[in-house]
Order: sequence, then structure tokens, then C-alpha cells
Amino acid sequence: MDAQVAKVRPITIAIVALGGEGGGVLADWIVDLAEHGNYLAQATSVPGVAQRTGATIYYVELFPKAAAQAASADPILALMPVPGDVDVVLASELMEGARAVERGFVTPDKTLLIASSHRVFAMTEKIALADGRADSATMIAACRGAARQFVTFDMAALADATGSVLSSVMFGALAGAGALPFPRQAFEAAIRRGGVGVNASLAAFGAGFEAASSGPPVVPTAAGASRAVVPPRLRDLVAAATRDYAGEAGPLVAAGVERLNDYQDLAYAKDYLARLARFRALEQQSGDGSGRLLAEVARQLALAMAYEDTIRVADLKIRASRFARVREEVQIKDGQILEIAEFFHPRPQEIADTLPAPLGRWLLETAWMRGAIERLTRKGKVIKTTSLRGFLLLYLLSKLRVLRRRSLRYVEEDAALVHWLDLTAETARSDYALALQVARMRGLVKGYGDTHARGRAKFEKLSALLPSLRGRGDSASVLEGLIKAALADESGLALDKAMAALMPAPPSSSAVRATRQLS
Repeated sequence: MDAQVAKVRPITIAIVALGGEGGGVLADWIVDLAEHGNYLAQATSVPGVAQRTGATIYYVELFPKAAAQAASADPILALMPVPGDVDVVLASELMEGARAVERGFVTPDKTLLIASSHRVFAMTEKIALADGRADSATMIAACRGAARQFVTFDMAALADATGSVLSSVMFGALAGAGALPFPRQAFEAAIRRGGVGVNASLAAFGAGFEAASSGPPVVPTAAGASRAVVPPRLRDLVAAATRDYAGEAGPLVAAGVERLNDYQDLAYAKDYLARLARFRALEQQSGDGSGRLLAEVARQLALAMAYEDTIRVADLKIRASRFARVREEVQIKDGQILEIAEFFHPRPQEIADTLPAPLGRWLLETAWMRGAIERLTRKGKVIKTTSLRGFLLLYLLSKLRVLRRRSLRYVEEDAALVHWLDLTAETARSDYALALQVARMRGLVKGYGDTHARGRAKFEKLSALLPSLRGRGDSASVLEGLIKAALADESGLALDKAMAALMPAPPSSSAVRATRQLS
């Protein structure tokens, strides 16, 4: 390569985007922009499948034609971004921006980082047994500290508000940040030459440009996003719950009442309040003034009483709001037909759980009946909820909620809840801090099938350990550590290891012999 060409450095741009977010279109726009602006351009991409629908790195290098022509030599452009040598990083989501920092693509002396502040949760966040979400504030701070300049706002919200896609807003942010030697009109011309969704793309581009250059605008709220109106029968109960439960517990109790009315009925919501009443009294008698125990019991009890069963799943699958959400997500156009196919794979346990308790127990205890159901369900079943037959099947199943409180699953869940509430209340009378951890311990039990069974087993292990913890000065912190260990993995190995560390080691054989000699 000629020495004159070597002195001119290309503009290097890395785009990190998830599948379906238009990262390829954005790279094409940048290449078109450069080529019509008297620059040489090269674009490459490396697909990734490690996260969500696949994060892909698109890499673009721009080199001025004038420099190449003056030296009568073509530049050699790289195929991949080099850590420490990237001018602009465009990230379609906040964690992707943080990952670009982790890879070394973002440096404080060189890089402009443009990242959307919205989140698309990673698989590791979704599969965590507890709240596995990464802290957005921490990621924003890391991005700001690592970049020469950091531009961030909710690009997904702007894309939705303008009826376009994320790549258009990112292109506008790139123009608004002034990182490239091209005027706004050149960026817009590149969109027009693309010829697809031009008007919507230009509107999103303009919103992104303004947000990057003068601050993000207030995004209008969609009409359908307004909070649902509380039914009249429920309104008085919610008002009473809000009035009777002050502080942190108030909003949680009100939300619990609404959730359980939606899950079952008004009487079920009243049962929830009746169970909470004694913990309000306990807060006054044994509390530390914070109200933390009442708030935690209110949260865990609402979640536990609204456990997932086949009736609940059927109800959620056929709600009008779900069909509307799917239509919006896949961007159905007028005249297009939407079909939704649901895959169900119920085990004999889930079927028995839905039946009245005596019949459910008979099914599980009768080998030939259980075997017959296993053979019928081993391959699962696909049900189209957009078909009349599929919809009616799930509709009839959802109407079994009137029988739910006689079902095998309800009988077992109710007994377990009574045990947990009694255990928490008993502990609170002597050790408030420990009782708070006992309340949190209920969070181990969640889901259905094997997940529910494993969570139940961990809960029972810790419950059996409680008598040995009472009276210790560090009992609350010990139980808190054990709960974290229980949530560390599905297998329970971390919990077993943590519990073993609490037990005193058995005396060695030599120590036993020495003791006998002394005696």
C-alpha cells in the first residue's frame, strides 16, 4: 500500500444488533451514503447465535476516494472491528452496548457510542431462578465511562411511535451526533434510494436525529397502553386495601387483590385479604416499624395464590389482549391472515392437578390409567387458537376455574400456603429479621412440573433447618445466604454445599480414639 494512503485512516463503524432489528439495512444505508459522498466503503457481518434471536456484528469501513486517487493505490480495509480502533459503535439495545465495551470496541480516546436504552432481556436473565436482570443504571455508567461520547435514549419507543423500525432511528442518531462528514440531506437521500417504507423511515430518522442532537422528545403513549379500568365490584375492595395497608405494602396489596380477582373471583381476593390481616397485627406487635414483613408476605402470597395451572394457561392463551399483542409484534398488515399455533405437552400430573382432588389422586395412583394418559400425551399436541375448534377447546378449559378450588392442585397448594404462613407468623413473634427471610423463602416455589417440584424440595429443606437457626445471632443472614444458594442453580447442588458448610464436621477416628483413652 502506498505511504500516502497509509497516512489516511479509514472511518471505522461497528453495528451490534439483534436479529430482525434491521442491522443489515442500517449497514447498507451507511455504505450507500458513503459511496454517494465520494468515499470507498466495505461492509462485512458476523452472525451470532449466543443471545436471544442472535446478535450480529456488522462492520463498515469508509475511506476517502480522493486520498486513494491521489496515491493511485487502493486502501486495504479490515474485515472485522479491532479492539481499540473503532470510531463509532451503534448498539440496538443497552446490553449490546455494554458488550461492545466489554469486547474493547469502545475506548475513551476514540469512540462515539450510540446505544438504545431499552432492554431485550438476554437468555441468562430469563432463565435465572430469581430476578436475573442486569442493572441498566450500571450498564449506562459503564458505557458512559468507556466512550469518548455516549448518546443514549429509547430508540425502540421512537420507532414504535413513528411506525417504523429501530434501524431508522439509529441512522438518525448517527446523523444527529455529527460523527460522519455528510449532511443530513445525504442521509435522507440514502433512505429514499432504498425505496422501502420510505415515509415511515424518514419520520423515524428525523426523530432519532433530533434526539441525538438536542435531546430525546416525549414519546406519545399508545392509546391501548392505558391502565385497565377496575371493575365496579372490585373498586371498593381495592380502595379499602389501599386505605388499610399503608406504606410499601399498600400498592402490593391493591395489586394482589386485582390479580386474584382476575385469576379466580372476588371471593378469592377477599380470602387473600383475610390471610394478610394477622400479619398487619404482627407488624404492630413484633415489627421494627419498617413494614417489610407485611409487604413481603403480601407479594409472595399474591404470587402463590395465583399459581400457574392448565386453567390459567388456557385463559391467558385466548385473551383478546394476547391476540392484539401478537398482531402488533409480527406487524400484521390489513388483508393478511394470522394463525397462532400453541404447543401443549401436559403430563399426567398436570391433568390430575386440574381434576377434583379424589379423582386426581385416583388417576395418579392407578397404574393403567396413568400409563394410558402418558401414551396419549407423550408427543404433545398443537392447538391453533386462531381456529374455532382450538379456541373453543381452550375456552372450555378456562371455564373450569369454577371447579379450581376443588382441584387436586388447589388442595395441595392451599395446604402448603397455610404451612408457610404459620411458619412465618410463628417466627415473627421471636425473630422479625428471620421471619422476613422465611417470607422470602416462599419465592423458591414457582412454575409447574419439574421446576415446581425442585423448588418445593428446596423450600422443605430450608424449613426443616429453621429450628437449628432459631436463637443464633446471625440466623437471618444465614438463611438469606441459603436462599441465594438455592437460587444459584436448578439442581440444588449449591444449596446442598451451603447447608453442608453449616453442619459441624464429624470427629476424625484419631480424635475419637484419643477421647476414649482420656476417659
